[in-house]
Amino acid sequence: MLEYPIYIAGNFEKSAKVLDVYNPFKGYAFARTYQASDEQYEVAVNAALACRKEMAELPAHEKYNALRFISYSITANRQVLSETLCYESGKPIRYALAEVDRAAQTFLVAAEEAKRIPKEYISLDWTAAGNKKEGLVKYFPSGVIAGITPFNFPLNLVAHKVAPAIAAGCPIVLKPASSTPLSSIELAKIIAKTNLPVGVFSVLPMDRTTGNKMVIDERFSVLSFTGSPIVGWEMKKNAGKKRVLLELGGNAAVIISKGVNLEEVVKKSLVGGFSYSGQVCIHAQRFFVHKDIFEKFSKAFAEGAKSLKYGDPKFADTDVSVMIDQDNADRVEAWVEEAKDMGATVLCGGIKEGGFYLPTIITGAKNEMKVYSEEIFGPVITLDSFSTIEEAVDKVNDSKFGLQAGVFTNSVSEMDYAFNNLNVGGVILNDMPTFRADHMPYGGVKDSGLGREGVRYAMMEMMEARILVK
Repeated sequence: MLEYPIYIAGNFEKSAKVLDVYNPFKGYAFARTYQASDEQYEVAVNAALACRKEMAELPAHEKYNALRFISYSITANRQVLSETLCYESGKPIRYALAEVDRAAQTFLVAAEEAKRIPKEYISLDWTAAGNKKEGLVKYFPSGVIAGITPFNFPLNLVAHKVAPAIAAGCPIVLKPASSTPLSSIELAKIIAKTNLPVGVFSVLPMDRTTGNKMVIDERFSVLSFTGSPIVGWEMKKNAGKKRVLLELGGNAAVIISKGVNLEEVVKKSLVGGFSYSGQVCIHAQRFFVHKDIFEKFSKAFAEGAKSLKYGDPKFADTDVSVMIDQDNADRVEAWVEEAKDMGATVLCGGIKEGGFYLPTIITGAKNEMKVYSEEIFGPVITLDSFSTIEEAVDKVNDSKFGLQAGVFTNSVSEMDYAFNNLNVGGVILNDMPTFRADHMPYGGVKDSGLGREGVRYAMMEMMEARILVK
């Protein structure tokens, strides 16, 4: 049994509340960490408050050096971090390795962005009152950040809270998902070796009661949450005056027009639809395929899904492994059975084996079915056809979500129409909606969230503009 003390204001500590961490594939606890007590929570928050001024005044080169050190250290510890990810989340090792690489890149981008916090001069003599005056706009750290992260990317989604906070000059207190807290503790071991002020970062696994304090605690200036829409919007209602940044997922759509390279599209669709068992915020869930190629694509896609290898996530050739826990596997099964009862057809999959749910393709899904209208967060996709790009876009937009969408087309006019009319936060051309570069603006509209992540864009959410008029 591995033991992971939690990180509180520069110290690794235990508490009376033991938190066992389970390997989803093996089904047993392989590590032990701790839930922070109310007293430890106060120590972390007060330490963060105490170092606000020091962090705000930290020169860019010192933030740059610290962030670059963290990036390089993540790369140096790539194997340990990827195995930790694999064991605590059930993520196939090749996807775990990719996540570690992305986390290193996220901190490296933050190191660069720490050197270019924006400022601007503006003329004020547009009106007579502003004659002979000008303004200097600078951005200042907002204060202490409350970061709350989910289980599915236990390292890189943490990096997307921590790296921009440090670059912006803000201390941050992190609450990781209780099922996958170890990656963030491993990250704390790296950050503890930097020269950043004590209190700039704490990792506090917490029970629901203690964790909810972060939402209502007025000492935090910004709440940055990644997780489910139901939880996120409830947090926003209770967050008081603090700024709230929400990344909440959705039921991302893919439009596949005629004339594209079907073999290449199928290959990308298998990754977008089934990697990490669909437990991805931008999981490609709803596929809209032009009617002229619908049958050919459906057949090739189903054959590809059946060929995916599922098994132990530690093996390099595993494509699909277990879901995060049995409850989620049972939920996905129930949603698919509901769709079948309501008239949908399962082309392949539709079978649960313990914590596994086989890659599943469904046709005939309707808006009243959860597999279509809700975020399934599982290895299930729906297929539908369309005749015109306008029809396809209307079908994509007929959703309460709007995170990202993928559009496969060789037509410039279809590309332009999709980009200008899809009601989403990002349109990915000739690739899956699961694409994300860690420096690009990332976020959604409608129930999919509020604000944008991506290092520079998250930094702007964590800073306040101030103008000097002279």
